[in-house]
Amino acid sequence: MWLLVISAFGFLIPNGLFLRWLLTDYRGLGPIWSDHLALAFIIDVFIAMLLLAYWYAKHPIGRIRWQWFVVLSIVGGLAFSLPLYWWLNARSLVTRG
Repeated sequence: MWLLVISAFGFLIPNGLFLRWLLTDYRGLGPIWSDHLALAFIIDVFIAMLLLAYWYAKHPIGRIRWQWFVVLSIVGGLAFSLPLYWWLNARSLVTRG
């Protein structure tokens, strides 16, 4: 249950801030490309997502495939996708086993 709480927090708080920015302050891609700190953070998180996806592809933790981890990460970020992916796989092992 605690994984769902962490996942909900990761989806609502960081993504809530992102959606608020997107709806109220978005000025196009130019400011994003010129903000080197934001760009470095985006690249860092994307690399972390790819490394984790590679790990999950080589060492599956359950029946839910690694591609779903990538989809969840893009939709909701790592604070959302990591606990939810873990919970989904743990749940699939319990229902299967």
